[in-house]
Amino acid sequence: MKYTIIIQWSDEDQCYVVSLPEFTNVMQPCTHGDSYEEALKNAQEVLEMLIESALAEGETLPEPQTLGKSLKVA
Repeated sequence: MKYTIIIQWSDEDQCYVVSLPEFTNVMQPCTHGDSYEEALKNAQEVLEMLIESALAEGETLPEPQTLGKSLKVA
């Protein structure tokens, strides 16, 4: 599954902050990093933990968001 990872610079925090919009039960932002690469690595680790935890507890994983719309051609 491919989940959305949003990484944004925060002037207030002076770091990159990460949000995982499909996992709305997680406080936003959910992690951070001093560099974009560190923020991405941390996001991937948090995402793995969230998936493992949900599966271990028998919870249903959220559906990944999709960008854009599908068009039906007649």
